[in-house]
Amino acid sequence: MTLPLSILDLATIGKGQTAAESFAGSVAMAQSAEKLGYRRIWYAEHHNMSSIASSATSVLIAHVAAHTESIRLGAGGVMLPNHSPLTIAEQFGTLETLHPGRIDLGLGRAPGSDQNTMRALRRDPMSADSFPQDVLELQGYLTGPTRIQGVEATPGKGTNVPLYILGSSLFGARLAAQLGLPYAFASHFAPAALQDAVEIYRREFKPSAQLDAPHVIAGVNVIAADSASEAQAMFQATKRARVSLFFGGGREFTDDEADMILDSPQGRHMAQMMTYSAVGTPDVVIDYLESFGKHADADELIVAHQSPGTQDRLRSVELLAQAAGLVAV
Repeated sequence: MTLPLSILDLATIGKGQTAAESFAGSVAMAQSAEKLGYRRIWYAEHHNMSSIASSATSVLIAHVAAHTESIRLGAGGVMLPNHSPLTIAEQFGTLETLHPGRIDLGLGRAPGSDQNTMRALRRDPMSADSFPQDVLELQGYLTGPTRIQGVEATPGKGTNVPLYILGSSLFGARLAAQLGLPYAFASHFAPAALQDAVEIYRREFKPSAQLDAPHVIAGVNVIAADSASEAQAMFQATKRARVSLFFGGGREFTDDEADMILDSPQGRHMAQMMTYSAVGTPDVVIDYLESFGKHADADELIVAHQSPGTQDRLRSVELLAQAAGLVAV
């Protein structure tokens, strides 16, 4: 691979699995990724999703950081409108103080939830409108000077935790360019605007104290396995699990029911969310990722290993690292 590889760990709670088992899997993945030479691992803030355990993102990062030594860890991302900038500055300032030089902070403006969950989070539906101002306020707490006179983040002030703007539309691209921040595009589940967003970001980028040139991270799904048939079977199982997540309303569909939904217009639309997916043996996956990196005009790829079981995801992490020629630590 000519591009650095990172991991987006969705902290998946598999069928018949507990959240505790999911966290154990996240630790095992981070320890493996650290040894194999991946650049960073990010965890995403989601709420009210029975199959995703990363809702308390900063707490999970702290847990994984305590069980690893060198790999960068971060949020990919914190949905900033759900929180006050000061609270996030204190949380990530604490993480950076405890684990110096290892913490990233990716920021998104989506709710990471549905309407009812937004109400449960006490989120103002209009809070996304102040996202640019909230990013600047947060940046002030971490790097100085503070934008609210007399208010400092402790810990946080002077930690200079690097910020990343996450997005799946042109809005985030323009904001990241204007602020001179790295830009991570969520092409692993929202592929439509990838190329337009990256082109706008690179064209409009303004250097900043954090970054002197554009840096694009593109998300892509990966299922690497020892055989093509095994990889394709895992990919189908992953899509079936998504059917239950998006359409189940708390119930699990049988394989036949899930396949019928996947063949429907709604199911095909959901499947299109996984347009950018590298599935197969390691050589096939590497060829796909090389091509995708050029297609996305990316400086770094962040891969979501989508195999349905923990051991299969760990195997995918290992196979990809070996095929990519990552340097083991």
